[in-house]
Amino acid sequence: MKASRNKNLLKFIILTVLLVAPFTLSYVFAQPTPPPPPPPPVGVPIDGGIAILLTGLAAYGAKKYLNK
Repeated sequence: MKASRNKNLLKFIILTVLLVAPFTLSYVFAQPTPPPPPPPPVGVPIDGGIAILLTGLAAYGAKKYLNK
């Protein structure tokens, strides 16, 4: 009686290990989550617009100065 109980317990333990091992291994060898995306830039670049505006103002000022 005791020998059959040990066999059943051994079968239960082996079956439990075989059923649980794939899930545990997938958690152990899983890749970490990717880092969060970087924050958006602060403000809008206006470098090109200011250069065009200053060029236009310089041309307008030169025209006004030369037409005097």
